[in-house]
Amino acid sequence: MAGTSLLTPSDIRELSNKLGIRPTKTLGQNFVGDGGTVRKIVSHAGVSEGDRVLEIGPGLGSLTLALLEAGAFVSAVEIDPKLAAALPETVNARHDRPERFAVAQFDALQLADNELAVPPELDAFVPTHLVANLPYNVAVPAILTALEHLPSLHIVDVMVQLEVAERLAAKPGSRVYGVPSVKAAWYAEAARGPLISRSVFWPVPNVDSALVRFDRRQEPDADRELVFKVIDGAFAQRRKTLRQSLASWAGSPARAEEILRSAGIDPALRGEKLTIEDFVAIAEASQA
Repeated sequence: MAGTSLLTPSDIRELSNKLGIRPTKTLGQNFVGDGGTVRKIVSHAGVSEGDRVLEIGPGLGSLTLALLEAGAFVSAVEIDPKLAAALPETVNARHDRPERFAVAQFDALQLADNELAVPPELDAFVPTHLVANLPYNVAVPAILTALEHLPSLHIVDVMVQLEVAERLAAKPGSRVYGVPSVKAAWYAEAARGPLISRSVFWPVPNVDSALVRFDRRQEPDADRELVFKVIDGAFAQRRKTLRQSLASWAGSPARAEEILRSAGIDPALRGEKLTIEDFVAIAEASQA
């Protein structure tokens, strides 16, 4: 969309100095100052004219402006009050339809207890996309929280630390397949996207990043809380067989084996070999 001026590296530093902001490791702040990168994120997420996009952790507004450039309505959630207060001014100065943007200041992990901001052009805001450059230290809980509490989200496309992206998109049998992989699979199909060089960030982090995209699928018809407890138990001691790792959850190794065999699962397997459907079967067998 015409009428949008994206942030450059010098803009990022100028805004930071103006606001007296020094990026902090505590909040996982690494600002993107490369227009090509934020446009790549928007394209990978498939954002187009009129889409309702939730952005978590917009920071100084680099990705925000790219989303608005694509014609989206954007509701942002920013934990830092200083950044949240400055964002509308940045959007007003760099985008010709600032009424398509709104921001709320709260912790995205508290989505269940807060209302999303509604852009002035809309009467209500029901997000279909979540697109974000997520702080490394809260990426997994932020994604799972959003998928749980915002069922309207069809696509979640985020930039995270490469290691986190690989873990979230891992399939059964992978050495990095674990709790985040399985719990994310409850809600969506995940796929790792392109690498993002650390050089596009300020300050430059010590790791590379990657995009990971989640496409919502129908959730299993099962007790999510119970299934997630089974998942936690199965991976609490990765090197142990399911018969042993689920013993505490089931009450004893013998009871764990009974449940597993009832579910059609080999008790000698380890959690890393199981699909989300396998974990659902275990949970349901425990209630039989």
